[in-house]
This record gives sequence, C-alpha cells and structure tokens, in this order.
Amino acid sequence: MLIVIRGAGDLASGVAHRLIRSGFSVILTDTDKPTTVRCTVAFSQAIYTHKPVVLEGVTGELADSPEQALLLNRQGKAAILVDPECRYRETLKPDVLVDAVIAKRNLGTKITDAPIVIALGPGFTAGEDCHAIVETKRGHTLGTVILHGSAIPNTGIPGNVGGYTSQRLLRAPCSGIFSPVVSIGAMVKKGDITATVNGMPVLSELDGVVRGLLPEGTPVFQGMKSGDVDPRGIRDYCFTISDKARAIGGGVLEAILLLQHKKGGNL
Repeated sequence: MLIVIRGAGDLASGVAHRLIRSGFSVILTDTDKPTTVRCTVAFSQAIYTHKPVVLEGVTGELADSPEQALLLNRQGKAAILVDPECRYRETLKPDVLVDAVIAKRNLGTKITDAPIVIALGPGFTAGEDCHAIVETKRGHTLGTVILHGSAIPNTGIPGNVGGYTSQRLLRAPCSGIFSPVVSIGAMVKKGDITATVNGMPVLSELDGVVRGLLPEGTPVFQGMKSGDVDPRGIRDYCFTISDKARAIGGGVLEAILLLQHKKGGNL
C-alpha cells in the first residue's frame, strides 16, 4: 500500500515513521523552503541539506522524481518530494493521502484525491473533504479518529507543556531573515537571545532547552513561530519523536485500517 503524506514537518514525520515501521510505503511532499521548527525530527530537513535524514532508525531521502521516490520506498526508506501542492499524487495514485500540513485550514485537499483521505487537525470535515480526521489538540482526545464532523477548532493557544503554553514559542519580532544564535539542544534562561531577525533579538520567555529553531536564512514575518523552548529541560526530547506525533501517528494507522476494512479490504 502506498501512502502519500502532504507535509514533511515533525508531526508528518512522526506519522510517516509509524507507518513505515508498520510495513507501508510512504512518500512525503513539502515546499522548497519548509518552515519546520522541530527540524531535527523532520524529514523536511532533507530538502535543505540534500542528505539522508535518519529518524529513530528510519531513513528519509530527497527524491527528484516520483520514480526515484518509489525506488527509495522499495529500499524501505521514506521518500521526500518537493511538491507544495501535492500534484505528484496524480502520477503516484496513492492508496492513502494524508494531509499533514497542519495549516488549521484546508489548502486544497479533496476527498477524491485517493481511495482513503485522512486529514490532521482542524479545517476539515470528515465525509466532505476527507474520509477521516485525526485530532491534533493536546489533551484527552489527542489522536482520536473522527469519521463524522470536525476536529476541535484552533484556539490559537499552544498545548500545555511543563505548565507553559504561549511562552514556549519563539516568535519573529519583525519581518526579515531568521538567523539562529544558539543551536537546538542548547539550554537557555529567560531573556536569553536565541536568534535574530534583521538584527533584532528573539528572546526566550522562560528557562529550558531549545527544542526547535528555523534554519539559518529562513524568511519570516512578524509574529511567525520561529522556535520552541521546552521548560522540561530534557535534551533527548529535542532529537526524538514527540508524544504528540506518536499519538497522531497511531490515530492515522487506526484510521487507515478502519477505512480499509469498511471498504472491504480491497486496497
């Protein structure tokens, strides 16, 4: 079974990891300049580096064509294609399409894009623009498979981690070019400079470990999420799949098996 995932950020990569470990072939698509903050645990990093990305034992490589992507799949690898609008789906004809852009709105995914279409988070309605939705909001229902209706609406407030919500995020102070001052995995204190945008500092609002930062040279706009400080201060968390991504990955796997069964197991 071939699965195409639209998006290659940390949540999409956590989903891909779960599916590949479960025996599926997976191709991820993204833009030519991904804005993944947790890039140490995202296959999108291959687009910047043009080097293989190894995520907890699963290797992802950048492909320059659908044919090369399928070849990488046969080698047991995740394949990444630069394809922001996921147009290669027309050539690949996947059995399953997963919209993992996490844009909080539908950027063009249709229920007819594949025999099974699954969306992550708000912005979709199961039964209208996809067959199933997997809840992405932290809390009791994280990872739940929704077959009718929609996910919890976006509140604009990040999930609670270590007692902090919005304070965890590093946001661009102005529009310009992002330049990290520290590295992912660095310990910082409240008020420390973590990066600059056109010379203006990006300050940490709490003590913790830098879990995510945009790559050097990324264009940003004022207020754009550009990094993440984890108040728990556990450095290993910077380089492993998050609990949230694992829960969502489990939900996607459940949705695929459930919908396959409903369709008579013919995929």
